[in-house]
Amino acid sequence: MEQLYKTFKSVQTAYEFLQELGAPPHLIQHVKLVGEAAEMLILQFQQFYLDFDSDWIRLGVAFHDTGKILHPSEFVEKGNRHEIAGEILLLEQGVDPKIARCCRSHGQWQQLECSFEELIVALADNLWKGKRNRELEDRVIGKVARMLGKDYWDVFGCLDDKFEEIAASGDLRLARSLTVII
Repeated sequence: MEQLYKTFKSVQTAYEFLQELGAPPHLIQHVKLVGEAAEMLILQFQQFYLDFDSDWIRLGVAFHDTGKILHPSEFVEKGNRHEIAGEILLLEQGVDPKIARCCRSHGQWQQLECSFEELIVALADNLWKGKRNRELEDRVIGKVARMLGKDYWDVFGCLDDKFEEIAASGDLRLARSLTVII
């Protein structure tokens, strides 16, 4: 028998669900800003005609920090308790496990075997604020090259430029994140 999971018709319904779970306005603002970076990545990957699930990325971004509802100190302090807590909370609420796993994989991509979609959630969560992570970017570039059947260097330039473009506007997104009081 096939498991039925809670479905979301749009990212907006995901935000509403987060609010039902007790997400404060600054968490919703954060995932929207990460979503802007994710949309730029999605558009780039669509231009490569890659086979990937853009809705999974969008929902993964929307839910990646759900655990901060339970660990609000991690809004302002470093910490990773929110990662497993978010995954468990979403699973308890009937969210598809592959979406719920983004709570963990966005921060633990180095230790986990991650799908392309999970890596893009992690990458968007870095780039949105202007942060470049070469190891993560190399992993994404390598995966894209394999998906396209091309050499790493054949896709590096285009993707590196896109990553820099997204990161370059990170200060503007960070400023917008401060418009919602914690």
